[in-house]
Amino acid sequence: MIAKISALVGVLAVSVVAGVALGPVSVPFDVTLELLWAALTGGTIPADLAGQYHIVWDIRLPRVLLAAVVGAGLSTVGVAVQAMVRNALADPYVLGISSGASVGATAVATLGILSGLGVYALSTAAFVTALAATALVYVTSRTSRGLTPLRLVLTGTALAHGFSAVAMLLVFQAPRGDAARSAIFWLLGSLGGARWASLPVAAAVTALGIGYLATKARQLNALAMGDETATTLGVPVQRFRTHLFVVTAAMTAVLVAVSGAVGFVGLMLPHLTRMVVGADHRKVLPLAPLAGAAFLVWVDVAARLLAAPEELPLGVITAAIGVPCFVILMRRRSYVFGGR
Repeated sequence: MIAKISALVGVLAVSVVAGVALGPVSVPFDVTLELLWAALTGGTIPADLAGQYHIVWDIRLPRVLLAAVVGAGLSTVGVAVQAMVRNALADPYVLGISSGASVGATAVATLGILSGLGVYALSTAAFVTALAATALVYVTSRTSRGLTPLRLVLTGTALAHGFSAVAMLLVFQAPRGDAARSAIFWLLGSLGGARWASLPVAAAVTALGIGYLATKARQLNALAMGDETATTLGVPVQRFRTHLFVVTAAMTAVLVAVSGAVGFVGLMLPHLTRMVVGADHRKVLPLAPLAGAAFLVWVDVAARLLAAPEELPLGVITAAIGVPCFVILMRRRSYVFGGR
């Protein structure tokens, strides 16, 4: 297990450096390492490298780090949500939170609301409407017996369709074509607006969420086997599921606010991780964030390079990779949800 974690940490480190170096304007790897080292240690930047330093430090590094944070967070949330609702098709967006966020983001892009916040208007509106969607899902799905997997999935799916319809209506009625295009681009996921200021909150929430879920690996194992089994093993099922709902919803809201709805990461990476280490969440939770982080870094590199100088939405690439991978996964007779 330690060897697998060490290998993924190495892959992630190489991926981050490659993600910073590669782009429409490539920076040699040795120069990238030199500039990163100088920036981290307070060294002197040669005058002839000032332009490349701006690309490496101000533009690409925050974007690559945010890609790693979002990938790690979505993969971890996917693991937790699949156990919480005991559904192999569950992902971070099954509760309708991303669709709720899309309403706020689309309203900013098409109607110009919160324009006084400048570059932070879109992420702020997305976060606020994501929280509103979270509260609505919770209130609607909760009964006197607490939260149940089926009601959570059904409520989240139904409200997601409603939120998506509102977002599409805003896009359809957009007075400008470029506004509609910007809204659709965000709905498919993008890190084009990444900056240093957007990184600390996303990184902190993701780290806290991963840390909390890692301490609850045994309870997640029990919950994945069913409520009755979990109860007999001493897990307070309803309270634990409520805590999971709050943690995963908060992580999803923050991640969607900074990156849009990046599909397939939270669905595919948990299953691929289980194929390697089995169903034990004590093994899945340390690996899934690292795998998701490295994966989304390379997806973002592809988004910048494949149609340069234009960018592709992240969701287009994750779908192009995720669909065939998932079909192959489902064709494996030895694989079942939660194990090999």
